Amino acid sequence: MKISMRMKITLMVVIFASFIVCTSWVVCNVAIEKIFLNRLKTNMITTYKSCNKLFSDNDSNDVEIDDLYGKIKNPAGAIVLIIDVRDNKIYYTSINDNGKMIQSLYRIINSVIEAEEGMDLKNSEYIIQRNHDDTINSDYFDLVGKLDNGFTVIIRSPISEVESFVDTVKRVFNYIAAVLIVFSAVFVLFLSSIFTTPIKKLSHSARRMANLDFDSKVKVYTKDEIGELGESMNELSSKLEDTISQLKTANIELEKDIEEKRKIDDMRKEFLSHISHELKTPIALIQGYAEGLKDNLFDDKENMEFYSDVIIDESKKMNQMVQKLITLNEIEFGNSNIKIERFDIVELITGVLNSTKILTNESNVKISFDENQPVYVWADEFMIEEAFTNYLTNAIHYVADGGEIKIFLERKEDTIRLCVYNQGNRISDEDIDKLFIKFYKSDKSRSREYGGNGIGLSIVAATMQAHGKEYGVYNVEDGVVFYFDLDVNMPC
Repeated sequence: MKISMRMKITLMVVIFASFIVCTSWVVCNVAIEKIFLNRLKTNMITTYKSCNKLFSDNDSNDVEIDDLYGKIKNPAGAIVLIIDVRDNKIYYTSINDNGKMIQSLYRIINSVIEAEEGMDLKNSEYIIQRNHDDTINSDYFDLVGKLDNGFTVIIRSPISEVESFVDTVKRVFNYIAAVLIVFSAVFVLFLSSIFTTPIKKLSHSARRMANLDFDSKVKVYTKDEIGELGESMNELSSKLEDTISQLKTANIELEKDIEEKRKIDDMRKEFLSHISHELKTPIALIQGYAEGLKDNLFDDKENMEFYSDVIIDESKKMNQMVQKLITLNEIEFGNSNIKIERFDIVELITGVLNSTKILTNESNVKISFDENQPVYVWADEFMIEEAFTNYLTNAIHYVADGGEIKIFLERKEDTIRLCVYNQGNRISDEDIDKLFIKFYKSDKSRSREYGGNGIGLSIVAATMQAHGKEYGVYNVEDGVVFYFDLDVNMPC
């Protein structure tokens, strides 16, 4: 069972207070009565000595009872009787009657004298004993002694008054003890809350910190140890928050590094898989045709030239693919320095179209580009030329027989979008999101016909990502449009 610190402090103080009170009660009940009774005896001895002195300083025959009143020291207010047992003459008495009390005192004197048979009670000697007087049903301390002049003195003090007083003291003490215990419990409960309340707040803040909630701060009102602890917890909370924030940032960076490493590893595996696949066919063709030439399978010049052309064509395809891979690798890994400059995109497009006329004429394709006014953009001219060439080459190879290719510009606020449309089959939804993936081919049979290897569009994607611009493809009613954006103003 959980016990709060406040309750623990209260229990400890109450237990300690109860121990002190109980110890005091035991001492009171055991010792107080003895103390009072001893004090009573001491007072009786004082009275005895006072009587002895008075009768020693004066001639006993000349002393009158009236002369002794007020001269005998009697702190306890005891009954005093001084007699000469030899002639049974009373020389002093503190009571005025000859009734039961005088008779009781005489009996005590006689009993003492009888008890001293064979030996006399000498002068300046006394005995104190406790007696019960049946006639008045009360207990007394009786001091019986002889004075220096031979008189006998008896001093009687009632014990009942002392015992009654002691009982009253005990009863009052018990009440006070009970009140003190209850008061101490209530007071400590109140007092302990002053200390435990800030500790509870510290505990609450510590639990929130354990749950990584660092918005909780301890309000410090005092300059004592608890206040210092609160300031330390606030400082600890701030440092933990900063440390965990740094750890999270480092963890994110680490995850990025791991993800990047995984991507690079996947790219390496993918590259090896694709490159081995792409090189397998041309290498096999080159090997086969070369072996045919070596074995002189054909004697006529025409067949030999065909074999040689195949070997040369496949070698060119392999060289182009390797060059594209080198270009793509440089762009993707940041090894290709981008040189941003201002140039006329219309002039660039026109130049590329003029260089590909032979290819378009062979394909019986109509290409249209209606722009004739200069349009200046900011980019790496060489990389943009290669990207546009890849779009155009891709369009030429996939356009429908006798179809049309349109190049047009869409102007926006700060950018211009270069679009290449080719008339023909639309791209399926399954393929449209994968076209820019390296080595991906939506139509593998046609790709093989013109030597496509799925790298050209990857170069476009890497180029535009390096420029931080948008690119993509979308279907239209009777064909496909590829596009990328360029800045018309100097990029910041």
